[in-house]
Amino acid sequence: MNSPPKISVLMSVYNDEKTLERSIESILKQTFKNFELLINDDSSTDDSFKIIKNFSNIDNRIKFFQNENNTGLTKSLNKLIRQSSGEFIARQDSDDTSHIERFQKQINVIESGKFDIVTTRANVIGEKRKIPNISFYFPKRYIIKYKNPFIHGSLLIKKNVLNDIGNYDERFYYSQDYKLMSDLIKQNKKIKILRQPLYNLNLKNNISSKYAKEQEYFAKCVRLNKTPQLF
Repeated sequence: MNSPPKISVLMSVYNDEKTLERSIESILKQTFKNFELLINDDSSTDDSFKIIKNFSNIDNRIKFFQNENNTGLTKSLNKLIRQSSGEFIARQDSDDTSHIERFQKQINVIESGKFDIVTTRANVIGEKRKIPNISFYFPKRYIIKYKNPFIHGSLLIKKNVLNDIGNYDERFYYSQDYKLMSDLIKQNKKIKILRQPLYNLNLKNNISSKYAKEQEYFAKCVRLNKTPQLF
């Protein structure tokens, strides 16, 4: 009987046919091999689902699902969490890519027993800069009150820690990552941001860029500890 994978990687996809292949390939090429890749197609209208199925025929670590209707990122991620079997949950956005040693370096840190969550810095695709550009000595509990310094797509978290807070808060259609990290910090979970950029972030197709007004409203609700009203 096969043992369960160490990491369950979650990817939600919506009309990302132009970037999806590179994103999936960057996961399959990881030096750390003990993972499953769970992909949920959120009712795409392009060839995204076809690409996912083709990859699943090549690598049996891929499990895919498809929504009949578009539900948004938050509900898609919770759906994948319920389907996951790994000890740890990792994220990857379908328009981004990961450094080949990302998982190995994150696992090394989280299995040291000092941290519950490990994220990394990111290279911004097409630009000569790295984010977050913050002081690593400034307490994260203060930073989170004003902004979200964590790269959501680079997340690696203990599954039991995620389950303990009820996974993603589905009241937050946008800024679900900000709400998640804020909740984790309030519960004194230990978070590490690796200085090395192990993630490549596509800001041109980023949901925060395309829906800036909505993102800011939901982010404000996180900062003020308010329940958002759906648009």
